[in-house]
Amino acid sequence: MEIEGIIGKKIGMTHIFNQEGNIIPVTVVEAGPCYVIQKKENSVQLGFIPQKMQRVPKPLQGHFKKAGKGCFKVLKEFKIKPGDEIKPGDEIKISDLFKPGDFLHVTGKSKGRGFTGVMKRWNFSGGRDSHGAKQVHRKGGSIGMSAYPGRVLKGKKMPGHYGNEKVTIKNLMVVDVRENENLIFIKGAIPGHNNSIVYLRKQYF
Repeated sequence: MEIEGIIGKKIGMTHIFNQEGNIIPVTVVEAGPCYVIQKKENSVQLGFIPQKMQRVPKPLQGHFKKAGKGCFKVLKEFKIKPGDEIKPGDEIKISDLFKPGDFLHVTGKSKGRGFTGVMKRWNFSGGRDSHGAKQVHRKGGSIGMSAYPGRVLKGKKMPGHYGNEKVTIKNLMVVDVRENENLIFIKGAIPGHNNSIVYLRKQYF
């Protein structure tokens, strides 16, 4: 089965010991089972997390009926190899895509941090703490320009909304896969809060 990725739900972080006795920090993700809702020429649409039919708009109810697997909260499209015999209604499990030692890309929505200053948002060093400095320790400093161009250029790093945006972390290693529990253990951290939806993709496809 040649499919690009799968939908998952971030459970949280923990650590496990490898065969050498070293601690490895891992993120636990409940990935799948997902069901093929629709097949196109070079991609398929997967559904994840069952949803009651009465909570789904009627146009979507008709869309889900074609696969015959009920309704789902999350839909996402992934690429497939041309000529793959995947069909609507097929079940996709995490063990069909990844095994320990593989590398993958994880896409999710980062934690929203609201309105933040330049030190938190852009890692500015801040103002100095002595020599007459007053209440400027966490400020961005002057943003003025010279006679030319005489204005602040667009894209200037300033305070503003931080987080709550699409983020992809690449080349993370799969430490363990538990097929019976639909769990995958990924080395390191991934975007999003616990119970948020993430998308796992193969490193090369």
